Amino acid sequence: MSDYLFSYGTLRPGMAPRQIAPTVNKLISIGEGFVRGTLYDLGRYPGALLDPNSDRKIFGTMYLLPDDPAILRKLDEYEGFDPSAPESSLFVRNLSNAILDDGRTLPCWIYEFNGSPDSSQVLAKGEYKPKRNA
Repeated sequence: MSDYLFSYGTLRPGMAPRQIAPTVNKLISIGEGFVRGTLYDLGRYPGALLDPNSDRKIFGTMYLLPDDPAILRKLDEYEGFDPSAPESSLFVRNLSNAILDDGRTLPCWIYEFNGSPDSSQVLAKGEYKPKRNA
């Protein structure tokens, strides 16, 4: 089990939708960093496919998780992850290593897209910026 969560999308500061914002506000940001892999624009949210050997970086925020199992359950539900049925989940929560801007490498949970990105656009800069409705 990890005490950390790495977020590259809608769980980042200021990006959380109303339904998950109260939970995200309980997370403690400890810095920015990256994981290795490819980030895709899936429309309303991004999806990461991790690859520790990739030259591509996915940028995001590292959080310290509060000592409250309900937080992780709420995050799992939001991300469409069912621990009892990972094969049919939209995202799966996997352990990975993230490298923080201060040079530390920390093991963390990360939600990885559990599908094929097909023709989804690769976010070449490795960073997700949500589309805002006018």
